[in-house]
Amino acid sequence: MEQQQTQQTTTEFFREVFYIHYPTVRRKLIALVRDEAAAEDLAQEVFLRLYRNPPDDPSLMGAWLHRVLTRIAYDHLNKKSRERALHEKQTLNVLSLDGEQPSNEQLLMRQLDQEEVREWLEELPERDRKALLLRYSGYSYAEIAEQLQVRPPLVGTLLHRATERLRRHAEQQTHAQALD
Repeated sequence: MEQQQTQQTTTEFFREVFYIHYPTVRRKLIALVRDEAAAEDLAQEVFLRLYRNPPDDPSLMGAWLHRVLTRIAYDHLNKKSRERALHEKQTLNVLSLDGEQPSNEQLLMRQLDQEEVREWLEELPERDRKALLLRYSGYSYAEIAEQLQVRPPLVGTLLHRATERLRRHAEQQTHAQALD
């Protein structure tokens, strides 16, 4: 019974503080963040913090609310600033990628490189070739293990060995072409 009365007293105290201070907290937040909807959300956050962790001295309620609302507003502004910077960076990246169209020569070289790699892959054992193709097609180790009918822990070793064989074969072919 006593606990219930204490809880009612706390709820009534909170309600009274809310009705007295909410208009001021909201007005200050609007002035800081310059966005009425965001200010209302932030004001709710201020009072949620008050409810969860009220100040030790109720006579300092105004100062406590001011300190909390200022901290919440600055955190909100910093977050918005980071989001804006990230958006600008992403936009610049997209624009720079759009502006860089590969030349016909670059496209031809890329195609020749792909054909050369395909030829090298054809010379590998079937299991190695299949493992590498699956991995570079985005398959997970578990999916590769299932396709090749091997235990999942063996996939890493299998891929490493296949990559080494491909690398050695590519080096031999490149060396042979240099001698021609």
